[in-house]
Amino acid sequence: MRGDSARLGGRWIRSASGRRAVGVVCALVLAVLGPPTVTPAARAAPAAQGATVSGQGTHTVVTWGASAERQGAGPADRSYRLIVRTSVGGTDPRIRLSNAFGEHPVTFASAYAGLRKQGAELVRGSNRQLTFGRAASVTVPPGETVLSDPLPGKLAAESDLVVSLYVTGAQGPTTGHGMAMQTSYAAAGDHAAEEGAANWTDPMGSWYWLDAVSVTTSARVGAVVTLGDSITDGWASTSDGNRRWPDYLSRRLQAASGTTVKGVVNEGISGNKVLADGAGESALNRLERDVLSHPGVSTVFLFEGINDIKAHTGVTADDLIAGYRGIIDRAHTAGKCVVGATVMPFKGWYEYDDEAEAVRRGVNDWIRNSGAFDAVTDFDRITRNPYDHQRILPFFDGGDHLHPNDKGMQAMADAVDLSALRCAR
Repeated sequence: MRGDSARLGGRWIRSASGRRAVGVVCALVLAVLGPPTVTPAARAAPAAQGATVSGQGTHTVVTWGASAERQGAGPADRSYRLIVRTSVGGTDPRIRLSNAFGEHPVTFASAYAGLRKQGAELVRGSNRQLTFGRAASVTVPPGETVLSDPLPGKLAAESDLVVSLYVTGAQGPTTGHGMAMQTSYAAAGDHAAEEGAANWTDPMGSWYWLDAVSVTTSARVGAVVTLGDSITDGWASTSDGNRRWPDYLSRRLQAASGTTVKGVVNEGISGNKVLADGAGESALNRLERDVLSHPGVSTVFLFEGINDIKAHTGVTADDLIAGYRGIIDRAHTAGKCVVGATVMPFKGWYEYDDEAEAVRRGVNDWIRNSGAFDAVTDFDRITRNPYDHQRILPFFDGGDHLHPNDKGMQAMADAVDLSALRCAR
């Protein structure tokens, strides 16, 4: 990898940061690929995603992801230009398309991947066709996912990757991620192959069908998945700025020389709970699909609980602790480290009361002192007002006394001990 440049199409091109890399152009030959990988969304195991490349000391690592949710009807004969930010860099990128919540098959007549120049415009020459079992189109049955063939070439860390999909068969509920905090674009008709922005006149704030991107990199490199709610999803951070706390964490990890954890995947859902479905499936119910199914994951970063507490449904500290233990046990069984984060203060939010605060304190005491997690990050202590521990520090308050602003997001990421993202498992 050379700085923040990327190579798609067998040549070096400029990444989103604008710096250029100089290298020798080499021909890349696409290996003979088998049939498309189509798996049930909740059972897409890493092994099914080509987790290792035999004899080369490399494996597949997830570089971007977003939690799948049930969305409204998706119109047919429409193109979607989805903009995502990579974390770890590597070669041979692959995308995962999900129909987890669809009730009908969905057909992707064409799919392309390139690099963004600005808005919906791509870097010239970067937009390349993706295939699925060497076919240009693929139909994904309800409840299943499909993995693209590897796209030969390099993809840099911290790049704005653009995935363009032309969808001809879509009806009923779709699968996507509602609160992207990133502007993507839609267009009537088939415009996936185009690099210009002229036809992409419909901005949108959600991602549809795309739920993961992976790359091939050193077998020593791993990824951390942040499993969370709206705070992790980025509510109150600056849209189109990549200022969610996992984004700040990714930038720290890319710059750090003392860690092999480089991938960061944001699996936050606004309103999500540990124990109950509602705003997306609960953390317990989506753990397999949103976390354990991704390739190259070494660590789960669990930061959820405030929505269970403030909903006043009778959830106790013991109930939440049991939920945490369930996630920890399943992640440990899968060989993953688990870092737990304390629940942040929320006095001033309209659902705050002394009863909910008592549950929060009980949960945080257990997170800090139980030893159940491989490591703990104390977001509560980092973000709370020193003069009123039940309130978020005004400097970090995004305005509603619950969600941190950009400064709060950065402080959270800075509080993570990078060495703690690896454990002896």
